[in-house]
Amino acid sequence: MNALMVLLLCTQVVAGGERENQLRYLQTLGAVTLYPWGVRAFSRRELDSLAAGRDSSRNAAWLPIAATARYNTTFPYGYNDGPIWAGKGVTLSVEGGFTLRHGVLSLTLAPLVFVAQNAAFPLMPNGSDTTGANPYGDGSMGQFIDRPQRFGDHTYARLDPGQSTLRIDWRKLTVGVSTANQYWGPATDFPIILGNNAPGFPHIFLGTARPVDLKLFRIHSRIIWGRLGESAFAPEGSTAVHGRFATGLIADLTFGWLEGLELGASRFAHLPWRPGGPTLNDALTVFGGSEEGLSGSNQLASVFFRWVLPHSGFEVYGEYGKDDYNANGRAFLLEPDRLGGYTVGLRKAWRRTGDRDHLLAVRAELQNLQISSLGQGQELPPFYTHGTVRQGHTQLGQVLGSEAGPGGAGSVVALESLSPTGRWTWAWTRMIRQQRGDQTGATSDPNGVDVQHALSVERVRVRGRYDVLARVTAVYELNRYYSYDAFNLNLILGLRFSLR
Repeated sequence: MNALMVLLLCTQVVAGGERENQLRYLQTLGAVTLYPWGVRAFSRRELDSLAAGRDSSRNAAWLPIAATARYNTTFPYGYNDGPIWAGKGVTLSVEGGFTLRHGVLSLTLAPLVFVAQNAAFPLMPNGSDTTGANPYGDGSMGQFIDRPQRFGDHTYARLDPGQSTLRIDWRKLTVGVSTANQYWGPATDFPIILGNNAPGFPHIFLGTARPVDLKLFRIHSRIIWGRLGESAFAPEGSTAVHGRFATGLIADLTFGWLEGLELGASRFAHLPWRPGGPTLNDALTVFGGSEEGLSGSNQLASVFFRWVLPHSGFEVYGEYGKDDYNANGRAFLLEPDRLGGYTVGLRKAWRRTGDRDHLLAVRAELQNLQISSLGQGQELPPFYTHGTVRQGHTQLGQVLGSEAGPGGAGSVVALESLSPTGRWTWAWTRMIRQQRGDQTGATSDPNGVDVQHALSVERVRVRGRYDVLARVTAVYELNRYYSYDAFNLNLILGLRFSLR
C-alpha cells in the first residue's frame, strides 16, 4: 500500500469529498480494488474492502477539526459545499466530531456550523413589488422552486448535523439512520439525482453492505426514506405542505466477466408530508406508480454507467435523467427526452515517472439539463422545478442534485497534481444559470442566456497533522439577470487539524 493511499484511508472519506476523489484516481490505476462508485457515501467496511484486506473492526477516533473562511466580493458563489451557503462577503464554517466502530455497529457524529455575512447585492426582480411575494426567491422560477437568491437581509447561520451516521453492517446487509450526503451515480461535479450541493437530510436507509454476487452480476443497492425541509423563503403556498416525505432507490450492477464496468439506475420521489406521517404506500412509491398515478408527487429517475479500464488510469461515465413522465406510449414516441438531460465525463491519471506516490490527473465533465428542442414549444417547467410540490428538488433552499441543473447546463475541465504532501488543482467551469426568450429563434435576444465562467487555482498542503487549503476563483458572469456583466472574486482559506 503506497503512502498516498495510507494517508487517505486514515482520514474521513465523505461523499463527493477530496479523499474520495483521490481514491477514485487510485482505483483507475489499480492501487485500489475495483468497486462500484454509484452508491455513496462509503462505510468504513467498504473502505476496508477498497484497501483489500485492511481491518478496522475496532476503533474510536476524533475526526479532524476543519475551519474555513470564504469571501465573495460581488455576489454569492459556491457549490458542492454540503450545508454551507456562501453569500456575498465573509462566510465562516467549523466542523469536527468523532467516529466509533465495534463489530457490526458504527457511529459517526460530524456536525458543522457556518455563519454567512450575507451582505446586500442587487437581486433579480421576481414580481414581488406588485404581488407582495418573497423578494428573496429565485428571480425566474420563484414560484416553483425553493432556491433563494439571498437568505434574508441579515446574517445567515445554521448548525447542521453534517455527515453523521449510525449504521449496522451485518453480513451482506446494512441498515441505519443518517444526515450525511448521499451521492448517487458516477458524476464528479454535476450529479443529476443526489450529491453534496445541499445539506444532507435525515433519513433511514436499508441496502446491501457490499455488492452481492448473483452469478450473472453483482448488485449493490440502497433504499432511503427521509424528510426534507424548506427555507424561510420558499415559494408562497408551499409552507402549507409542512415538509416533504422523500424516498429513493438506487441499484448498481457490476460484472465479473467484464472488469471495471458498472450499470445503474435510480429513482427519487417527493411527496407531501401527511398530518399522520407517511403511509406504507408512500414508502413504496419508488417501486411503482408515476406522477400521473400519484397525485401531488414529484419524481425523478436516472440510468447511468461507469467504465474503468483496469490499471490504465482511465475511466469514462455517463448518466441520463428525467424529471417528468410520459403519459402514454404515444407521448414517449413523440418526446422520449421530455424534461430529460445528461451528464458525461472522463478521468485520466498517470503516475509520475520514478515516483509512484505522485499522480498527475485530468478530469472533464459536461451536463445539459436544458429543455430539449422537442419540448421547447410546450412551455415545460425547467428541470428540478414542480408545479405542485413547489419546493422543487431541494433541501433547505439548496438544490439536491446539480447546481447547474434548474433548466441549465454546466461543464468543467480540471488538471490536478496529487502527492502525500498535498494537491494542486487548476480548473475552468462554465454554467448556464438560466435562459429566456423565443425558443424558435424567430426573435433575437442577445441577453437571453445568463452564463458564468470561472477560473480557479487551489492548493492543499499537508504538513503532518495539518492540512492547509487556499483557493482563488475568478468568476465572470455574462448577462447576469439578463441585463449586465459582473465579476466576482471568490477566496477560500481553510485549516484542517487532526487530533490523533
